[in-house]
Amino acid sequence: MKGFIIELRKAKNEDMIAMLLTSSYVGRYYRFFGARHSILQLGHLVDFQAEDDGGNFMPRLRKLSHFDFPWLYDNDKLLIWNNFLTLLASHLSDSNEINSFYYNLLLQSAKKWDKQNPKRIVCDSFVALLEYEGRIHTQDYCYICEQPLLDDIALMRAFIPAHSYCINETPLNKKKFFDFLKSKKSIYYNDGEIEILYNIIMKGL
Repeated sequence: MKGFIIELRKAKNEDMIAMLLTSSYVGRYYRFFGARHSILQLGHLVDFQAEDDGGNFMPRLRKLSHFDFPWLYDNDKLLIWNNFLTLLASHLSDSNEINSFYYNLLLQSAKKWDKQNPKRIVCDSFVALLEYEGRIHTQDYCYICEQPLLDDIALMRAFIPAHSYCINETPLNKKKFFDFLKSKKSIYYNDGEIEILYNIIMKGL
């Protein structure tokens, strides 16, 4: 079974509890002396086996092997990757069985992480996630005051549009943003605008 390690927590001594996202479920596993093993790192894609002792204890991770990506050795790119996975872990924390969408989203992102600005990939992936979950907001009125939006808008968490003066956030062009929601491609945004969108995403999925 293949899965992304999207959360790691310390247990007793050097043991670890790992949360893995696979193509069909989110699972938590125990790894004895996990802190000693370099494979068991946040963000890694691993092949693994789960061993269940039939009791009340959570299943154990066995026979781990690691799928390498070249950007894993770039600290800046790895930090952005881990930030994104931490948000996803929080978002899926109450999930068990899931659609393959989330795993495929991460896999496709990982394959191009060193070829594009990672923050741009996060923005594109985030819109795809919102669309999949039915959470795209395209209403032409402010979420706060419910008055019509102007040519420039600001964004709340989950890309909910509002007036910039209602939420005191940096304004963005409304038409450009709605076009982005339709295309799920941030190609027409410059790096400064991508930074604005990325910082909003980091507030939570």
